[in-house]
Amino acid sequence: MAAAGPGVPGADVTGTGATVRLLADTTAGTKPGLVCRLIEVAADAQFADVAVNAQLWYVLDGNGELSLPEEPSQPARQLGPDQGLLLPAGTRYRVTAAGPGLLRMHAATLPAASGSQPADGATPLVRQLAECAVETTGDRRFRVLFGPGRGCTAATQFVGEIPPGRAAVHSHPYDEVVLILDGVGVAHADNRRQPLAAGSCVHLPPGVLHCLENTGRDTLRVLGVFHPADSPAAKLAQTGEAESG
Repeated sequence: MAAAGPGVPGADVTGTGATVRLLADTTAGTKPGLVCRLIEVAADAQFADVAVNAQLWYVLDGNGELSLPEEPSQPARQLGPDQGLLLPAGTRYRVTAAGPGLLRMHAATLPAASGSQPADGATPLVRQLAECAVETTGDRRFRVLFGPGRGCTAATQFVGEIPPGRAAVHSHPYDEVVLILDGVGVAHADNRRQPLAAGSCVHLPPGVLHCLENTGRDTLRVLGVFHPADSPAAKLAQTGEAESG
């Protein structure tokens, strides 16, 4: 289990009013993995780049727009909180923050491996969290923004809600990176306990028994991205121990 906050060392200041911070890199040796970053764009500033590999974004705070400089006929996509975006590989883009505060986004770059690219379309897709169906697993609720049958065959992006308490320790068949959106808790994995708060980022490798425990009184909200794509309810193993995740 690897955990970090948004202020990890090695921040890359672009010089255009935007800052990019590395949150997690699940690459293992020669095996490519997910690379997750926090992008912050100051009011009225721009951030321009190219998605060499496909990317899944989630808008955390702020407002702005996404435009495609090489496709001027395409209308700009408006950006706002609780919004997911899928950028196909090769997308050249420009993000402009509308202000008054920072435009903050979580960006997960997918591995450049066979079958790792989204299946549908060559232009960015935008999805509102509120428009995604609520699904349940045990006492947990989640909404899938992108995944198989939802525009992306390579990875899954979802927002989950964990109530106070503990459930069973379990493992997943996929590589998962979790960003805490709201609430407090503890991540249990590899016989370690990692305190969690808004901004904490945790990598949970496939097959590792773990749980995310909500130690607060309010709902613990998490943003999850995993590869290969599957359901957030998919489990390889589960124990009877009373812990949650």
